[in-house]
Amino acid sequence: MANESTVQLTSAELSQIWTSYQNDTASICILKYFLKTCEDPDTHTILDHALKLSEAHVAKLTAIFNGEDYPVPAGFSENQDLNIEAPRLFSDQYLLHFMFQMSQISLNAYSVAKSLAVRSDIDAYFAECLQESTELNTMAKQALLSKGLFVRSPYIPYPEKVDYVKKQSFMTGWFGERRPLLSLEIANLFANFQRNSLGVATLVGFSQIAQTKKVGQFFTRGKEIADKHNEIFGSILREDDLPVPMTSDTFVTESKVPPFSDKMMLFIVTALIGLGMGYYGTSISTSLRRDLTVHYDRFIHEILKYSEDGANLFIEHGWMEEPPRASDRDELANN
Repeated sequence: MANESTVQLTSAELSQIWTSYQNDTASICILKYFLKTCEDPDTHTILDHALKLSEAHVAKLTAIFNGEDYPVPAGFSENQDLNIEAPRLFSDQYLLHFMFQMSQISLNAYSVAKSLAVRSDIDAYFAECLQESTELNTMAKQALLSKGLFVRSPYIPYPEKVDYVKKQSFMTGWFGERRPLLSLEIANLFANFQRNSLGVATLVGFSQIAQTKKVGQFFTRGKEIADKHNEIFGSILREDDLPVPMTSDTFVTESKVPPFSDKMMLFIVTALIGLGMGYYGTSISTSLRRDLTVHYDRFIHEILKYSEDGANLFIEHGWMEEPPRASDRDELANN
């Protein structure tokens, strides 16, 4: 059996530690600014805890890259991507909701990374990250609950007995009478609405501080897409007399001073787009009503085009750092 210390990292492991480094270096900048502007002590504690975790992650990931003689990614830095003196852009309520959503995203990301890791040190690292994300998620959830800010998904009645589906019409949705939504379909619609609502607030804030015209227009377009998707999610929930999550107009201030570089804001938005496509894909796979799957399929195609335009903006400005990739055998042969 090979010595674990001499086993090279797989492409799967490289992809996860490289992406984690990008995310954590961006998180350090974001969290330092949020800490500077946050006034609520409970939210401040959560932000500070998250910052310490990201700083520890960057140190451990840097050690892994150095141990492999692999170039440490550029990522993001406070000197180039953060203006810590910028005035408040987002309210404390937004910051707390942001931390809750980020903890949920981290849980999903680290569970995937843990499942892909084979080498014992990488497996142990992501197992630790997964545990940390669980604790952070609980902290944010408890803070939201204690402040009356947590919005629970809709309640539905308990059935009196076990039943079975008897008709093929169970899966229809466009023509004839639609059956009521299933609990998992409700959960996905509700969660997607909440994520989009936070995304709208983020894009509103970013669009008013973007320094590049094209980047600002890109953020405005994303806000319009998210709003349109939420209109449809809301109408489907209301059709079954289910509550629709409320959105907040107090999340964003009127500040025009950018705390973040356009590069980092574009990175955050394109990362959220990718996650959104993943959540929509999960929603398709767990929705049995055809009208829902058609909606999600259309939404995925729309944000896929939006994501491509974001990538083109990255390349156009020379901001896209190339991820780990396979060797180009044709190029090697030509050289």
